[in-house]
Amino acid sequence: MLIKPLLFISILFLSLPSYAENTQIQSFSSAKKKLEKEIYLVPQERHTLYCDAEFDSKKNVIATSGFESKKYKKRAKRIEWEHVVPAENFGRNFTEWRSGDKQCVTSKGKAYKGRRCAEKTNAEYRYMQADMYNLYPAIGSVNASRSNYNFVMLGNVQSSFGSCAMKIEKRKVEPPVQSRGVIARAYLYMDTIYPSYKMSRQQRQLMTAWHKTYPVNAWECERAKRIQKVQGNNNEIVQQSCQAAGLN
Repeated sequence: MLIKPLLFISILFLSLPSYAENTQIQSFSSAKKKLEKEIYLVPQERHTLYCDAEFDSKKNVIATSGFESKKYKKRAKRIEWEHVVPAENFGRNFTEWRSGDKQCVTSKGKAYKGRRCAEKTNAEYRYMQADMYNLYPAIGSVNASRSNYNFVMLGNVQSSFGSCAMKIEKRKVEPPVQSRGVIARAYLYMDTIYPSYKMSRQQRQLMTAWHKTYPVNAWECERAKRIQKVQGNNNEIVQQSCQAAGLN
């Protein structure tokens, strides 16, 4: 009598998507190098997330008409690898980030905490920090200005970077239209697979709306395929979207 129910449960379990985190790359430095050498291969793929600025294989930003940066001007010439979900937003959930660890002591005997301590002592944090599905190229000054601020809709606020429609005000950020879907799927991915990170209800509502409103394109799908080959795990959020759009 139990055979049919158990068989049904087994089939149902096997049909569910398998969500798995990064367990291959622990080094943030290594992840960045792999993105540069194995993911972003040709000029037409080398465009920044927020401002759609082109950059070369040496991370130099090619001048974009009308782009302005009032702060961090030296960093405006280079791209940096931006954590879409900021490292602090998931890092502060680790005890080592908040309180430190007995291993986190300098050569002079001074205890420290924060990102440096979490990176040194906690493998789960390192895997999250190095997860390439959450890393995108950004103009350095934009990355620095965005900081760890949450994404929102700011309404009638002027761009903070001239022709690049990235708005930052009162520690909140509204990204340009073309980056919203990508941002949403990075947030949903991190929220789905890592127990140490959960979005707020308000942030989840916004990201779910952006995910539905701004669909994947061919490059987002190809990028995810390449990362899967290098990092070993799927981004089911992107993969399912690509399949639905006929891009996989």
